[in-house]
Amino acid sequence: MAGDSLIAVVLLLTDLLFYVAAVETPEVPMPPWYVVLPLDIAMVAPLVFRRKAPLWSAYLLLLIGIPHGALELGAASAFALMISIYSVLVYVGRKQGLFYLLATFVVSGVQMWIDPPEDMWVLVIIGVFSAALCWTLGEFAGARRAYHEEVEARLHLLETERDQATRIAVGEERGRIARELHDVVAHAVSVMVVQADGASYAVDGNPEMAKRALQTISETGRGALAELRRLLDVLRSDGDDEPRVPQPDASALTDLADRIRQAGVPVTLAIGSDALEGLPAGVSLGVYRIVQESLTNTLKHAGQGAQAEVLVRREKDVIDVRVTDDGAGRAKQLVPAATKTASQAAPPRKLSVPGGNGLIGMRERANVFGGTLEVGPAPGGGWQVHARLPVRLAT
Repeated sequence: MAGDSLIAVVLLLTDLLFYVAAVETPEVPMPPWYVVLPLDIAMVAPLVFRRKAPLWSAYLLLLIGIPHGALELGAASAFALMISIYSVLVYVGRKQGLFYLLATFVVSGVQMWIDPPEDMWVLVIIGVFSAALCWTLGEFAGARRAYHEEVEARLHLLETERDQATRIAVGEERGRIARELHDVVAHAVSVMVVQADGASYAVDGNPEMAKRALQTISETGRGALAELRRLLDVLRSDGDDEPRVPQPDASALTDLADRIRQAGVPVTLAIGSDALEGLPAGVSLGVYRIVQESLTNTLKHAGQGAQAEVLVRREKDVIDVRVTDDGAGRAKQLVPAATKTASQAAPPRKLSVPGGNGLIGMRERANVFGGTLEVGPAPGGGWQVHARLPVRLAT
C-alpha cells in the first residue's frame, strides 16, 4: 500500500497545483476550495486499496470521477481510471476488466454528449489509446503474475511430493525392521515356552536341569523385552513426545459416562454383575474405546435433548456391548442395508456416519479380537452401535 499511497499523493498534489494555477487566472471560473479539496481527496483515496479491493476501488473511482470531470478539476480522474483498468485486469480477471472498460467508455461518452468539450475527437483518440495501453500493460503483468503463481504452486507440489516420498520410504524401512524384530521376539517367546515345558517336567526328577531351564527363560525373556522395546521405538511416529500413561479399561466406563453427562448428554449405564470379571486387557480396552467413540458421536450428532444408553453384559465367553441414543443423528441419511458386521470379508461401504473415522476404528478393534460390529439406525429411531467381542482370545 505504500507505493499506491505515493501514487495517490502525487495525483492529489497535481490537481491542487492545477487548482491554484486556475484560481490565479480570472478567465477560468473554479469552485471554492472547500468543494475542490474534499473532491480531490475522494478522487485519489480509493487508489490506496486498489490491490486489496480492486473492484470496489475501481467502481468507486468511476463514480467519483463523474463530478470531478464535470467540474474540470484536473487530470487525476483520467489517470485514476487508467490505473483502475490496469488493476481490475491484473488482480480480478479479463472478464471483469472488460466490463469495467465498457463502463468507463459509457460514462465518458455520456459526459461528452451532455457537455461536449473542445477538441472532443482528440480527447476520444487519447482516451482510446490510453485505455489500450493500460490493457496491454495489464495483460503483460497478469501473465507474469499467473506464471509466478504457477511456478510457486509447482514448487510447493514438488516439496510436498518429496516429503511424502521420504515418509513412505521411512515407513517401508520401519516396516521391514519391525518384521525382523517381530521374528526375533517370536523366536524368543517360543524358546521360553519350550524351556518352561521342560522345566515343569524336570522340576521333580532333575532340579538342576529345571534350574538351568528357568535361567534360560529369564535370559531369553530379558532379551525379548529389549527387542520389544526396540520394536515399539521403530513403530512410534516421528515427534511423538506425548507422555506414556496407563490405558483405560472397561472399569473406567463409569467415569466416562460421568464426563458425557457433564457435557450435556444424559447417559444410562448398565453393566452386568460379572461382565467385567476376567477380561483380557486388550478386550477390556476395546470395550472402553468402542463405548467412548459411540458416546462421542452421540454428543456430536444426536442433537439437543438426546439421551444415550450403554448396556454391557456377559454371555458365556462373549461380551456384548450395545450403545443406543434417541437423537436424530444422521440416521435418516442412511439405509439399514448399509450396516455390515466386522467379520464380513467384503470391504465396508463408505457411510456418512457420525464420528468420521470413528466407525473404522471401532470396526478394526472388533476385527482384531475376532468379534462383530453392527452400526446403524435404531429400530425405534436414533442410532445404535452393537459390538460382540470374544472374551477368550484365539491363540
